[in-house]
Amino acid sequence: MGKTTGFMDYEREVAEERNPKTRLKDWEEYQIPMKEEKLQKQGARCMDCGTPFCHTGIDVNGSPSGCPLYNLIPEWNHLVYMGKWKEALDRLVKTNNFPEFTGRVCPAPCEGSCTVAISDPAVAIKSIEKAIIDKGFEEGWIVPNPPEKRTGKKVAVIGSGPAGLAAADQLNKAGHEVTVYEKADRIGGLLMYGIPNMKLEKRIVERRINLLKKEGITFVPNTEVGKDITQDELKEKFDATILCTGAQKQRDLPMKGRNLNGIHIAMEYLTKNTKSLLDSNLENGEYISAEGKNVIVIGGGDTGADCVATALRHKCKSIHQFGKHPQLPYERNEQNMWPEFPRVFTLDYAYEEATVSLGKDPREYSIMTKKFVGDENGQVKELHTVQIEKYTDDNGNVFTKEIPGTEKVWPVDLVLIAIGFTGPEQEVVEHFSLEQDERNNVKAEFDKYTTNVEGVFAAGDVRRGQSLIVWAINEGRGAAREVDRFLMGETVLP
Repeated sequence: MGKTTGFMDYEREVAEERNPKTRLKDWEEYQIPMKEEKLQKQGARCMDCGTPFCHTGIDVNGSPSGCPLYNLIPEWNHLVYMGKWKEALDRLVKTNNFPEFTGRVCPAPCEGSCTVAISDPAVAIKSIEKAIIDKGFEEGWIVPNPPEKRTGKKVAVIGSGPAGLAAADQLNKAGHEVTVYEKADRIGGLLMYGIPNMKLEKRIVERRINLLKKEGITFVPNTEVGKDITQDELKEKFDATILCTGAQKQRDLPMKGRNLNGIHIAMEYLTKNTKSLLDSNLENGEYISAEGKNVIVIGGGDTGADCVATALRHKCKSIHQFGKHPQLPYERNEQNMWPEFPRVFTLDYAYEEATVSLGKDPREYSIMTKKFVGDENGQVKELHTVQIEKYTDDNGNVFTKEIPGTEKVWPVDLVLIAIGFTGPEQEVVEHFSLEQDERNNVKAEFDKYTTNVEGVFAAGDVRRGQSLIVWAINEGRGAAREVDRFLMGETVLP
């Protein structure tokens, strides 16, 4: 695949980014599309692998390796190198319903397991994927393609995130009538409200939703199962139901001072900001503003980074992001060998912006919050921390201990808690009387997706817990296949 010596002839290049000083003034995407000539060279870097690990989609030592969608990556890399963009698009959409989403927000485990990455920088798979789908829309190759005939079967999909949309898309292709219910006022789930505009512009999400509508899918926003529509009503109207509500129960910090004003869950902060941005360009003031405030984000993941980028655009006074783990190494170590996902230090878009805007990377490592302190009006004013270190005992158990003398008091006006999710919200699960596993996720066997309730399936984060967008799409596709089999006795879906 590609050019035989391409990985030796060309260096890795990825999409350039807009100047941080410029992009901090708006909410537009921060990446700049690559030129076709550069993309063809990147496609040429793809090797003629005996086994292309980039699309194996497996876990190695608990770490994702390769693409869970089993994308035909070497094939469309080669076609881009040859300048055959439409053919590349055909290969891409065989396995991925929404490359415009994954090409922007997926962490790209495919690149971590790229064979070139054993000794050199990986093929720029994610940049090529994004370019293929964007060109497909620009050239008008992607048009509504409703099914030629209907089966007469009706399916309800609860939740319109990537898993729900993938399930709906696949079932619609099979000829079933699909209705997607979403409790928010806009369709898209976390794609709409959980990911900031500068990473995924909402026009991109709306473009796909409009396409799915034209293909025959019905979307019903502002509808919460158990309140606006019941399980009995769903059973009466539909032949099957797929639960794709995600893992939106957010982990909190129950400690002294948590009830003070100015302390918020990260998703509340991000959701309100995006909604206000879409409703009024932030003019209605119905969001949590960081303007002029000392901001601390607790949690070292992607959601925390998105909070940093959002607060910077609000023109915060200062910002720090706390993580409980040490700083990652600059290169893979022996505990993180290829083809595992590389756990190495990177300068994400938010941290580059903070460095340019405020003079330093906002991340603080191996740090633990001890308590919040407020003023006489009940407003948070201080955050107390201590440095920590981890050690392993003779039995392999990992423990955390505080380092004496490292206590510190931080002035703060706004605290954003971004320490992950503990599972699905219980209201919908209890309404359906669904069994749950030991992690509180809906109990449904992988690759079967059937729950303890006849005709009710579960897919995505609600079943597997918080995970990657590619896994959500994978599970949505898989659940659609099993629903099709349940309805028809056999399935036409992959």
